Amino acid sequence: MTPMTMQPTFQQNPPLCLYIHIPWCIKKCPYCDFNSHVVSTKTVDSKTLTDENEKYYVQALLSDLEQDLPLVWGRSIEHVFIGGGTPSLFSAAAFDQLLSGIRARIPLKPFAEITLEANPGTAEAARFQGYFDAGINRLSIGVQSFHNDQLKQLGRIHDSTQAINAFQMARTAGFKQINIDLMYGLPGQNVEQALSDLKQAISLHPEHLSWYQLTIEPNTHFYSSPPTLPSEELSYQISEAGLCLLQQEGFTRYEVSAFARDNHISQHNLNYWQFGDYLGIGAGAHSKITHVPDNSILRRQKTRQPVTYLEPEKPFLAKQQSIDVNELPLEFMLNALRLPKGVESKLFQAHTGLNPQLIDPLVKKAMQKQLMQNWPERIQTTETGLAFLNDTLALFFSDVIKPQPEQQIIPVTHIN
Repeated sequence: MTPMTMQPTFQQNPPLCLYIHIPWCIKKCPYCDFNSHVVSTKTVDSKTLTDENEKYYVQALLSDLEQDLPLVWGRSIEHVFIGGGTPSLFSAAAFDQLLSGIRARIPLKPFAEITLEANPGTAEAARFQGYFDAGINRLSIGVQSFHNDQLKQLGRIHDSTQAINAFQMARTAGFKQINIDLMYGLPGQNVEQALSDLKQAISLHPEHLSWYQLTIEPNTHFYSSPPTLPSEELSYQISEAGLCLLQQEGFTRYEVSAFARDNHISQHNLNYWQFGDYLGIGAGAHSKITHVPDNSILRRQKTRQPVTYLEPEKPFLAKQQSIDVNELPLEFMLNALRLPKGVESKLFQAHTGLNPQLIDPLVKKAMQKQLMQNWPERIQTTETGLAFLNDTLALFFSDVIKPQPEQQIIPVTHIN
């Protein structure tokens, strides 16, 4: 089948969110493949991470934003996500200065969701109160497990008691939107242990849970020295039991690994899955920006090393490229099909600039295999299609959509 030669045509920009990357952490976890760097005497200006060095990084973030502003003139930021690393290493004063600087440079929608990732090992009641007072209104607490032996194997710096205390501190500080980040399929884990983690998290009454399987990624310690993980069959049993428990406890699965109570969906993360735009500032941050005047979508990445990022004479931008027109359908599907309810078909045209007829033969093929449903009104998997998502997505690697070998699809991270 011959690929369509139709070029994208955008009528308007999609929603725009802001991602801010804080690259430092106290200890690099053996499973982590994010751009994170252990705080050391050589990390920032040959000093440890002090209030003075926070100031340098905040200044760099705002300069980074200023350089990107011509890409988004006339647009507003819908929501903000501050990830890392361990953003909760920074003081409340630093985030107050940062958010004030952002508002002075680009409109931020009223009542915007502003999320901060927090490590229970860096939790302090006064600091959480300061974050709330600075305008952060949602916390994502990286618990991973409530079993101390599992936390030790994962290289976490906190224990179960600290995790519970961190959640309670956040509530006391005034946070009404809290996510707990949990993993399953951990070394030596069985179904009972995995469900115990979920039950402990649920007992704290969070509005949101991120629950996902531990995977071994390249360029991590676990990749070079892999632990013994549960078998594929056992991991499937854990997943099925956990999904059943979450449903019984009133959590709606709105993304493959994201669950919300009472419609407390993360709007920032939903924007990712709907192939919206996001502006990324900070060391190693990624952006996806629609440029309506020339009907293109740009992928941008900032320089990864914090020391280089902080050098005034060095550019923040490390690489930039337009997404090839033949890759746009695949990139859209890689995101949208992670949503159990899918998206309206018209969103495909709105966010890729392409006619939905481009994917019609592939969707119909997926429907024949009972992997997708409700076309042409929606782009949505069946329960089977979601359970075997990789098989569903594989249908979109075809002679209709030909990814270029030199163009790497950049995965979205920090979805919690």
